[in-house]
Amino acid sequence: MTLPRIGVVIVTMGTRPRELDALLASVEKQDVPAARVVLVGNATPLTDVSADVTKIPLEENLGCPGGRNVGLKALCESDEVDVVIELDDDGLLIADDVFRTVGQLFASDPKLGIVGFRVADEHGHTERRWVPRLRADDPMRRGLVTAFLGGGHAFSVPMLNEIGLWPAEFFFGHEETDLAWRALDAGRKILYEPKLVLQHPKTSPARHAVYYRFTARNRVWLARRRLPLALVPVYLGVWILLTLARIRSLTGLKAWCRGFIEGARTSCGQREPMKWRTVWRMTRLGRPPVL
Repeated sequence: MTLPRIGVVIVTMGTRPRELDALLASVEKQDVPAARVVLVGNATPLTDVSADVTKIPLEENLGCPGGRNVGLKALCESDEVDVVIELDDDGLLIADDVFRTVGQLFASDPKLGIVGFRVADEHGHTERRWVPRLRADDPMRRGLVTAFLGGGHAFSVPMLNEIGLWPAEFFFGHEETDLAWRALDAGRKILYEPKLVLQHPKTSPARHAVYYRFTARNRVWLARRRLPLALVPVYLGVWILLTLARIRSLTGLKAWCRGFIEGARTSCGQREPMKWRTVWRMTRLGRPPVL
């Protein structure tokens, strides 16, 4: 079996130098080497990074999806790789056969578009919110899913050439869902493979000041861009109820409401709703696109 050529994209803001060095070392130790590793500096010059990688410093912070797009474009246009692995800069590959396993998975199934890694903390524990399915009680259950985690995953380059890259305008939040829905609508498979582990510190997404605003805004944009019209009010209604039940901070709730209004009033970009057969496929996979 001929394995696909692997490329790696890592985006950093330069705030985690020790973690980044450890991650780059774990990439270097893989038993199947990457054809090319691209490090994108979101508003950071990368002058302190000594690793032998392709460095692309950006003058401004493009957000996570915007920064990743810079790396993806560099690899996709280079014709040097067939699969791209993206990793958070505070993650760590604890095994040395990750790239080999990823390559074997893509080589064995031409319809495979995305492989999601299992994220676990330093004690090996995987939080429920890190499992990309509604029934998240067993993080070791492998299978086809409708979502993936942004912290550690692999993309088919032919898939990216077909469906496009990250929605850069989202900046932070729900960009994974937008890309996953486009992949599924194009007939691609998303596989959750728990034996591919990215060690990652246990953190809360709410630590980001823009979390509540962007979460609400991007969820509205997502519905307007990708859902059939009949499902838009259902999807948003479900998430309004869930948000009211979950948020404990009045400040957070106000920011969420402002973001929701912003999402409804501003342009969401080009509307390309998924096909109804994709809705049915997602439902059969255990997660209809209203949850």
